[in-house]
Amino acid sequence: MTPILSVRNLATAFRVEGAWRPVVHGVSFDIGPKETVALVGESGSGKSVTALSLMRLTPRDASRITGEVRLQGRDLLGLPEAEMRKIRGGDIAMIFQEPMTSLNPVLTVGFQIAEALMAHHGLSRTQAEAETVRLFDKVRIPAAASRVHDHPHRFSGGMRQRVMIAMALACRPKLLIADEPTTALDVTIQAQILDLIKLLQDEEGMSVLFITHDMGVVAEIADRTVVMLDGRAVESGPTEEIFRRPTHPYSRALLAAVPALGAMGDRAQPARFPVVDRVTGEALAPAESADTVVAGRPVLEVKGLTTRFEIRGGLFGRLRGRVHAVENVSFDLQAGETLALVGESGCGKSTTGRSVLRLIEPQSGSVLLDGEDILALGPGSLRERRRRMQMIFQDPFASLDPRMSVGAAIAEPLLINRLASRREAQARAADLLTRVGLKPEMAGRFPHEFSGGQRQRICIARALALEPRLIVADESVSALDVSVKAQVVNLLLDLQASLRLAYLFISHDMAVVERVSHRVAVMYLGEIVEIGPRAAIFGAPRHPYTRKLLAAVPVPDPARRRSRHGVRADEIRSPIRPVDYEPPERRYREVSPGHVVQEWGPEWEETGVPAAA
Repeated sequence: MTPILSVRNLATAFRVEGAWRPVVHGVSFDIGPKETVALVGESGSGKSVTALSLMRLTPRDASRITGEVRLQGRDLLGLPEAEMRKIRGGDIAMIFQEPMTSLNPVLTVGFQIAEALMAHHGLSRTQAEAETVRLFDKVRIPAAASRVHDHPHRFSGGMRQRVMIAMALACRPKLLIADEPTTALDVTIQAQILDLIKLLQDEEGMSVLFITHDMGVVAEIADRTVVMLDGRAVESGPTEEIFRRPTHPYSRALLAAVPALGAMGDRAQPARFPVVDRVTGEALAPAESADTVVAGRPVLEVKGLTTRFEIRGGLFGRLRGRVHAVENVSFDLQAGETLALVGESGCGKSTTGRSVLRLIEPQSGSVLLDGEDILALGPGSLRERRRRMQMIFQDPFASLDPRMSVGAAIAEPLLINRLASRREAQARAADLLTRVGLKPEMAGRFPHEFSGGQRQRICIARALALEPRLIVADESVSALDVSVKAQVVNLLLDLQASLRLAYLFISHDMAVVERVSHRVAVMYLGEIVEIGPRAAIFGAPRHPYTRKLLAAVPVPDPARRRSRHGVRADEIRSPIRPVDYEPPERRYREVSPGHVVQEWGPEWEETGVPAAA
């Protein structure tokens, strides 16, 4: 069978300080008709540069591409630029990781798709708009005819990605290149996008080059897999073979770091990820973790926490409504315990974490830290108590001062709180760097000199500087590569075991949550709909929304590649309510020891999405 795309000895180099620095070294692979090939590897492995080189989208004056790239026998590297422009968007289309950076914020999404149709197919404006509506219907965007006139900011992340897929399909390409199209999405939205790509591939008969670092996603979608490391393809073959019998140590290390839903069974304690040496492929560390929970009065007791944001508008700034971000949330947390808050974006997870620390002021409720109500403290007392509760944010680069060395960033809390002299703080910073797996001599470096995983370790070290009792980890591993994610999770578990830390672990990654948590609380529209021990939530979920979240998790089993998740393409409902809105009284029932579920009415369907808006 003649391949759609044939790549031979592809090499790419960039000019850096007057010299050519190679970043892709002799990569070769084929993509057959209607076939999906996955390029897999960590950040910096050369995946995206390989895809950009195929499209000749690298900087023209600062890059050099050699080798052979043939699309149905036609050599793309030898084509004039005018011919290559016809190929891009016509025969080959590309979906990027972050749709908001690919869409023009001042133009309607419909016009941006119609523009491609008019440029490549010579359609009139009316014909192009009609075809755009058809494409929106095809990618399952509700109310397509009205939404083509909306601007990108009016769409959620998942719907913006659907717009990008519609744009990619506009000219019926022979090959679709999807560069990390689901990495930044919630697990349910990711499931919808994967199902959509598989469905459209069947309908349109196109081939797909799927770029990702998530081996669970690879198992769901790829017929064949190419594993990349340091710009080289170190292993390639059928996906089933690579998952069943990986030959390269790096492939084994990647697979070992994949959290598989259900792998924990009924074990009550969290478990470290198995660590595999990427050079030898040998296991380096056991996966078991000891019991860390300390009995007694909880470190954190949250009762009836409610946080709302006012919406004002009009000439006099009248109150128009409120965002009910957190509504009557209650839970507690023991020393040495991890409680995971899970749910889709917009459900109120992060607002709950910030409200607990009073980074956002709640409207009502109580937050007791070691028996003391944080919400009743004045500014001076609150600042002193915050030494016992710290936060790790999702984006470590955004939470570190780029002009401050990492040693100074770690030492700063000690100096501000007058807990150490400058020399003592520097020594403490060096010790903390060692504790989180970095070298003390790295203290003089700046944040941009570290990888994403190393920066997250620095943020963990800074959070530990004041010896807190409670750490709120807000999506602290969501943006990390799968193997780096495993390393950071193991670090958090090791620190919990040695320091008896209490973690409020906020995440939408259900597979990671299963491995790290003692208990799990599931949130929807600002409310906890189910809470209980991890084994009960994952082994016997009761609420329809919990079942929906679990059904959407990618399963790292290639045998299930052609299956569909069956997750409906509904967006999470808006938490905005009118001024006179009164929340309904909720009733909860205990279905097993410690496992409590919110009772639901007929408006909930078995898919886990309420039918009523």
